[in-house]
Amino acid sequence: MPPQLRQLFRFQESGLLLVILVLGVLLTAFAGTVRTPKFERTADGARQRVFTTDSGGNRNPAFEEKNKFLNSQNLAQLAKDTSFIAIMAVGMAIVIISGGIDLSVGSTYALASVLGAMVLHHFGPEGTALAPLAACALGVLVCLATGALCGLANGSLIVALGVHPFIITLGSMAILRGIAFVATKGQSIGGFPADLREFVRFEMGNGLSVVPLLVMVLVTALGWIYLSRLAAGRRVYAIGGNEQAARFSGIRVGRVKLGVYVLAGLAAGVSAVLSLGYYGAATSGDGQGYELNVIAAAVVGGCSLTGGRGSALGVVLGALIIQMIASGIVILGIDQNYSQIIIGAVVIAAVVLDNVNTWLAKRRLTRA
Repeated sequence: MPPQLRQLFRFQESGLLLVILVLGVLLTAFAGTVRTPKFERTADGARQRVFTTDSGGNRNPAFEEKNKFLNSQNLAQLAKDTSFIAIMAVGMAIVIISGGIDLSVGSTYALASVLGAMVLHHFGPEGTALAPLAACALGVLVCLATGALCGLANGSLIVALGVHPFIITLGSMAILRGIAFVATKGQSIGGFPADLREFVRFEMGNGLSVVPLLVMVLVTALGWIYLSRLAAGRRVYAIGGNEQAARFSGIRVGRVKLGVYVLAGLAAGVSAVLSLGYYGAATSGDGQGYELNVIAAAVVGGCSLTGGRGSALGVVLGALIIQMIASGIVILGIDQNYSQIIIGAVVIAAVVLDNVNTWLAKRRLTRA
């Protein structure tokens, strides 16, 4: 093997990139084609429908054949869907690296969405008059604050009671979802200032939503800096690797755990902001089942459920793999009811592979 190629495979994320490449090739090969309307760009950059003229002088809409997977619209949709999950997965990765788990991430996302929506609706076109930018800023602040407070509540209970994070976050998952339902009475909330929607839905090319993609890149970069370049991130790895040893070395374990759950909640709040801007409404049922997708992205991305291992870039690639699988199910015409089965199987396979790798590493150390 050439030295350059050997160096590439030393990176933790190289295997994930290979999986993404293989999935992309398989989906492109087996997806088939779809007939779509043909558009062209005008001089001012607007998209305009293309028409053809037949022998009788009639104008007919033009169509073109595109690969169901490898086309600009599907790839733009894939990037947008990945960004919502990937942002929360970065926060989840920090929690899992510390040796914890957060099952309430979907409920945190839902509560942040509905409370932010209530504020935006109250100060929107149908409510109390307020400058649109001020209303948008207040709604964004409520989303972020709600996410951070939910994470703070989870972390405080885990540290104060000494109960396993699984139990605490399982309970808070139901509590937060219930609060969201009571606050909205099960109704959808819309009527936001147009500025937020116009900003988040800003598109380039053939429907590529730039803002969610840029926020995902920013959150990933911040997560990478936190975990790889800051002392706080080193403490997270230390606690996940051996909590007792970390405590004896002088690390304030409780404070670090509190911080990682706040970051996870904050990440859910960021996704809630993007969701409000993109969809223009929120309900208490938003984020249902996101727990599985976010944890799956983290585990597939290389985070060990025993703690002490993982990276921000890895979980983003893991989120992309999960979304490619979900997109592939639709493109290949597989019954949607199988999607959760397939994603669950992928999570189990990733955990099994992680355990095998851990066992092999220990065996090598024992032999040495």
